[in-house]
Amino acid sequence: MSTAVKISQEKIFSVLRAPRVSEKTARLQEVSNQYVFEISSTATKAEVKAAVEQLFDVKVEGVNVLNVKGKNKSFRNRTGSRGSWRKAYVRLAEGQVIDVTAKA
Repeated sequence: MSTAVKISQEKIFSVLRAPRVSEKTARLQEVSNQYVFEISSTATKAEVKAAVEQLFDVKVEGVNVLNVKGKNKSFRNRTGSRGSWRKAYVRLAEGQVIDVTAKA
């Protein structure tokens, strides 16, 4: 059962904020063909899947979404907190590739 969601170009960039690049995400790309994106706090799995498929012209097999809670930090005796955000792990079909290190 496939639900093809078509979203506008403006909506794509409000759903997908930025790719997350780290040692862990680079390892995920090599081992299991998964890519990590920072997404909107209101985005759904279907919207993330549609946005990635339309933006990068690839076939997405699965999307896992999780909320990252902000940490409490102190700096020079002042306490503050980092903001909470949301990220998505996007698994691509076999043979599909996204170049997340491309310069705009």
